[in-house]
Amino acid sequence: MIGRLQGTLAEKNPPQVLVDCHGIGYEVDVPMSTFYNLPGVGEAVTLLTHFVVREDAQILYGFGTVAERAAFRLLIKISGVGPRTALSVLSGMSVADIAQAVTAQDAGRLVKVPGIGKKTAERLLLELKGKFGADLGVNASAANDAQADILQALVALGYSDKEATLALKALPQDVGVSDGIKLALKALSRG
Repeated sequence: MIGRLQGTLAEKNPPQVLVDCHGIGYEVDVPMSTFYNLPGVGEAVTLLTHFVVREDAQILYGFGTVAERAAFRLLIKISGVGPRTALSVLSGMSVADIAQAVTAQDAGRLVKVPGIGKKTAERLLLELKGKFGADLGVNASAANDAQADILQALVALGYSDKEATLALKALPQDVGVSDGIKLALKALSRG
């Protein structure tokens, strides 16, 4: 099936984008984490995809990273979690945040995602326990923890998720929490 699209970003209407691949336009639903990291309209874009065929529709879902697509595929295997719910989870939480919530068995973090109730959150935690980090190659390493802590600190200081994520992308991968916050604040104050 369709595993990857590479082309020109023709339209951006959250949560959907239109990717022009040599004259053929593909409508792709993406999580907000991918949407915020997309280039501008008219620029080149590459998305990893997951194709869903239903009785009444054929829908293409796109992701900016291998980890996001793998998380999506794990989520939709869970009974009662469809592609829309999985997209909502990935829009509300990063893959590292989901992995941390699963490791800590913290249903409270999942319940904050629109469309996820207490029972669904508990089912997600139960079914993903032991699978999530291993299947995705996500380890709750110091780097992931530090990045999640830096992001939380920036949001707590009043920056939007988009601003905080952009500032986080500019930081070195192995930066510590306190140094990362300082560097991110410097970058945000210049912008």
